[in-house]
Amino acid sequence: MPRVIHVFRQPDRFVAGTVGQPGERSFYLQATEQARKVSVLLEKQQVSVLSERIGTLLEEVSRRFGADVPVTVPEDEVDTSPLEVPVEEEFRVGTMGLGWDAESRNVVVELLAVTEEEVDESVVLDDTDEGPDALRVFLSPAGARAFATRAERVVGAGRRLCPLCTGPLDAAGHVCPRQNGYRRVTTPE
Repeated sequence: MPRVIHVFRQPDRFVAGTVGQPGERSFYLQATEQARKVSVLLEKQQVSVLSERIGTLLEEVSRRFGADVPVTVPEDEVDTSPLEVPVEEEFRVGTMGLGWDAESRNVVVELLAVTEEEVDESVVLDDTDEGPDALRVFLSPAGARAFATRAERVVGAGRRLCPLCTGPLDAAGHVCPRQNGYRRVTTPE
């Protein structure tokens, strides 16, 4: 069966979001354009890397092509609304691609489904019939910066971190490797 490529050239919305409680969250990217909506599942680390790489790409585009790239986005332009429900996973993301479309002057984000076979990089940002299903979203530089800002917030909104090891704390705490399994008890002198 030929691959399905969901293309959003002028999305009304492209956001990172979660479903579930901290420590048990599932991370999604969701694109909407008019009546179409596609949600893909991915790992927290993938959201973090995508956000970071978008920032790097925007800096490079500004430097090399002189594109007008905002350093920050006004707070009112960062989408803070929850994911649109129902959140129905189209696929789980395996490979991510990122590029700059000089013709439309847009950032292109492509997310490919997990597959058993090794993904040839020539499949990324290509319309070939062979390969994993994909979600391809075109974003203005300001839209890409707003996406990255929200994605960073979504990633950072999880569990509190242990002040000693910076590992995530569960509701009942955690066994901190910096304490070697012991809790220091202070006695009055």
